[in-house]
Amino acid sequence: MNEPEGLRSMLGDTSTGPRSLAVVGLSDNPGRPSHYVSLYMREHGYTLYPINPSVDTVLGVKSYPSLTHLVATGVKPDVVNVFRVPSFIPAVVDEMLELGLANLWVQQGIVNREAAERAEAGGIQVVMDRCIMIEHRRLAG
Repeated sequence: MNEPEGLRSMLGDTSTGPRSLAVVGLSDNPGRPSHYVSLYMREHGYTLYPINPSVDTVLGVKSYPSLTHLVATGVKPDVVNVFRVPSFIPAVVDEMLELGLANLWVQQGIVNREAAERAEAGGIQVVMDRCIMIEHRRLAG
């Protein structure tokens, strides 16, 4: 978990094609970290797929009630980026394992070690308690 090569591989290289982020808990409130971090990522070449059953669209993009609903449309995101409290992480991991999704990024301040261990045991690469925007800025120079 949180190995430098894992961070680099999850962030990928958008110059060779779009990278996609399913953002679990993406809020339509511009003051929320999920909103401005996702906006930053989109501005840097990432395709966003909001996962939030409470809103129809976020940042002008259709929102899906779950990862299962997104994958049913034929989209398999490169990374699942989570902005939910730690108690929601096990359910996200369960859904990822069921759907065959490979990369889980759990935002800074959110930690569920048991869920991370289960994800890694199931073959999911995990970054936890790190901000994807901060890491992108750091690695992009």
